[in-house]
Amino acid sequence: MLCDKCKERPATVHYTQIINGVKTEMNLCEQCAQEEGLLNSETFSPFADFAPFSVQNLLAGLMNFLPNTGSTYVEEQLKCDNCGMTYDRFRETGRLGCSRCYDSFADELNPLIRRIHGSIGHRGKIPRKTGGVLRAKREIEELKAKLEKAVKEEAFEEAAKLRDKIRELEKKYGK
Repeated sequence: MLCDKCKERPATVHYTQIINGVKTEMNLCEQCAQEEGLLNSETFSPFADFAPFSVQNLLAGLMNFLPNTGSTYVEEQLKCDNCGMTYDRFRETGRLGCSRCYDSFADELNPLIRRIHGSIGHRGKIPRKTGGVLRAKREIEELKAKLEKAVKEEAFEEAAKLRDKIRELEKKYGK
């Protein structure tokens, strides 16, 4: 897509403005966007405070909006015992130093991971064509958890149905 203004360079800035319900869209090259004042940090600009997009910038930005977890990491200066990465450095860069940083910063990372992924565990995907047994095993695990809950709640009829369903699946797919 070419710049709407100069019609020469590729448009890299896509600007949408809505005023009183009237939508105006501009696709500009970087040079024309600067001429329009959209990238000039000396004047008010919606883009003035943004660095080029990166996953690290996204994570670092999300970190600034997390509620305080009660940790006093500023005073304690949380640090990974393995690589020496500090939590403050992670907040700046959005990158961890090693795999053990996850354990060192678990109290601070878990809310962030839950916010991004919806949970802190990753189960992966199961292939549709060859994943029948895996899907059945996962379903059996889920049914066993429901069965345990039903027994605790003394919902014995529901527990019996779940038990029968588990037996049926185990018979069909093996344990």
